[in-house]
Amino acid sequence: MDNQPTLGIIGGSGLYSMPGLQDSQEVVVTTPFGSPSAPVVVGTLEGQRVAFLARHGMGHHLSPSEVPYRSNIYALKQLGVERVVSISACGSLREDFAPGDIVIPDQVFDMTRGRARSFFEQGLVAHISVADPFCSELSGQLFQAVKATGAILHEGGAFITIEGPRFSTRIESNTFRSWGMSIIGMTTSPEIFLAREAEMCYAVMAHVTDYDVWHTSEKPVTVDMVIETLNRNTEIAQQAVRLLARDLQPERTCACPTALSNALITHPSSIPVETRQRLALLVEKYLK
Repeated sequence: MDNQPTLGIIGGSGLYSMPGLQDSQEVVVTTPFGSPSAPVVVGTLEGQRVAFLARHGMGHHLSPSEVPYRSNIYALKQLGVERVVSISACGSLREDFAPGDIVIPDQVFDMTRGRARSFFEQGLVAHISVADPFCSELSGQLFQAVKATGAILHEGGAFITIEGPRFSTRIESNTFRSWGMSIIGMTTSPEIFLAREAEMCYAVMAHVTDYDVWHTSEKPVTVDMVIETLNRNTEIAQQAVRLLARDLQPERTCACPTALSNALITHPSSIPVETRQRLALLVEKYLK
């Protein structure tokens, strides 16, 4: 499409649209992995072309395990998106990360079980490097944008992703705390790893909605509790995205754009034609 969006926003629980988008249009995208969660809304925000995708679909009808993560990331890649910001709800596993705070995490722990977590299969193998899974460049710019809103903000932290859709038991929550986890959610994995495979920068604006269930002086987390906090933070999230779009550096100087350069292990002559065609958007430049 003309004037492609380079910044993608994936809205999680509580954020299903992006007010302020000018000249917006819904784009129905088809991918080799099926349809994304919803039509992608493309428009201009603070002079920046932006693509917005509702992770759980319009009306929040997809559970964390049902979200078509591969389709979502591939769809944004097809549209030209280079940087992805995820806006997610999370529970706190630390006393100092209070409900209403925002966290820009720098590590992730994957405890999901039944999700397709790679584009690479059916005759094409890639071993992507994710020692530092979040893009530090994009995370730094996102941190500055959120900081400018005046929100209570934390830089860094380990984000554990559980399968869901249920919340944790108390022993699970305390175990995650003993492992050194900072926040807990249900959707960052495998989204973050797919973004790296697609050579896209990825950062999370995580909104703390509760103390999970480990905090015995607080009530156990409920849906009402999550939504109440998210509603209060929606304006902050939207303002931060506008500031990020306004100040986003045009060039990427991180390693994300070449993440696949040393990850592909299958000899080109051994790759099935159909697989090569399906993943051409990601790999063709390395197979010529």
